[in-house]
Amino acid sequence: MFQAARKGHYAIGAFNTNNLEWTRALLKGAQELNVPILIQTSMGAAKYMGGYKLCKALIELEAESMNITVPVVIHLDHGNFEAAKEAIAAGYNSVMFDGHDLPFDENLEKTKEIVKLAHAKGISVEAEVGSIGGEEDGVIGEGELASVEEAKTLAATGIDFMAAGIGNIHGKYPSNWKGLHFDRLQEIADAVDLPLVLHGGSGIPQDQVEKAISMGIAKLNINTECQLAFAKATREYILANKDQEGKGYDPRKLLAPGTQAITDTFKEISGWMGTRPVKMVPEEIK
Repeated sequence: MFQAARKGHYAIGAFNTNNLEWTRALLKGAQELNVPILIQTSMGAAKYMGGYKLCKALIELEAESMNITVPVVIHLDHGNFEAAKEAIAAGYNSVMFDGHDLPFDENLEKTKEIVKLAHAKGISVEAEVGSIGGEEDGVIGEGELASVEEAKTLAATGIDFMAAGIGNIHGKYPSNWKGLHFDRLQEIADAVDLPLVLHGGSGIPQDQVEKAISMGIAKLNINTECQLAFAKATREYILANKDQEGKGYDPRKLLAPGTQAITDTFKEISGWMGTRPVKMVPEEIK
């Protein structure tokens, strides 16, 4: 899927889930657009939700109950070594081992081990070179640029896609953010024939994301934008006193506007990413 996206100069969304509503909202959006989706859990979200086995079962059973026919990838986002092994054992079909905070040689060796474990079960692996700025589950990155030579070395481990630091950060972007480093992205894209991943996709100006996609970004990670959309819609519902009308306090009603806002956000972002509709099976995505 992601190799096809890189060749076709479009991206597939990698959206974090945080609970049942998030999962249903994302699946609904993907089905309505007839596009593939990667639903991912961070280590913190998986712990909050009850563990990797529960997360996998929730996504699978929701997809079954909703009659989802588009391809759904269940992915671990920013997993450490132990988390990656746990997600592999739980049956995720894709994992990210994030060893950027380790000495590069250690990152390399542990990536090789995760690739061996995952590929034995047909599971794809994402790894990271350089650091994504901001904080993700307590891991703080300064946002340094990825080394082209390290990117080439990491790619040789057999990973399936690569996240590279090109000035992107997690969470909200500060007003003094200088933008993506397209020169470094081009250097990495020329050196590494893998689908590239842009983390911290929420908040990067659309024109910069579209340019990055044209240069080899095939997987775009989104979390904060959905969180903000959910919070905004829920706040508006309560400020309008809808929770005081009839049984508006019922969580199925209280959470509905925010859930729909996630679906709307997914569809908007997938639209300008150029995510291509599914024909019949993943192999037919060209």
